[in-house]
Amino acid sequence: MYSKTEYAQLVTELRMTRAIQPQINSFLSGFHQYIPQSLIQMFDEYELELMLSGIPEIDISDWENHTEYNGYDRQSSVIQWFWEIVEDFSQENRVLLLQFTTGSSRVPFGGFAKFVGGGGPQHFTIAIVPYKEHTLPTASTCINMLKMPEYKSKTELHNRLMVALQCGNQGYAFA
Repeated sequence: MYSKTEYAQLVTELRMTRAIQPQINSFLSGFHQYIPQSLIQMFDEYELELMLSGIPEIDISDWENHTEYNGYDRQSSVIQWFWEIVEDFSQENRVLLLQFTTGSSRVPFGGFAKFVGGGGPQHFTIAIVPYKEHTLPTASTCINMLKMPEYKSKTELHNRLMVALQCGNQGYAFA
């Protein structure tokens, strides 16, 4: 006898994979005619998205104008430093930041005002978390949230942000 959890898992597996397996196989066959499977396997999902979609132009003023703050306000020194750092970022680093915080390397059609999260419309949010030495910023991609300690200097914020962006897809808590 199956439990409700096992039943839900089996039904989900059936509908999401087994029921459409012929279509998945067709898609992969056509896809691998252009890009061999051996080459695709060396990329993670984020790198593959960037490879297929390219690096977008990110409008910092649109991003800043459609950001909400939780525990911070627009006048907080950490927030001002954050936007100065993002302004100085290359497009590649802006994309890494966007991907780190939202799970996507693309801004939706209509700009940052049209972002959605796991439960519907969800603006990008920067939330304050307790500061501890060597703590990195973290993200909750399902709700487009960057959780950022109240760093003591712009240099510390920049350094911690860069570590998070370079290591963010591997999981971490401290550097």
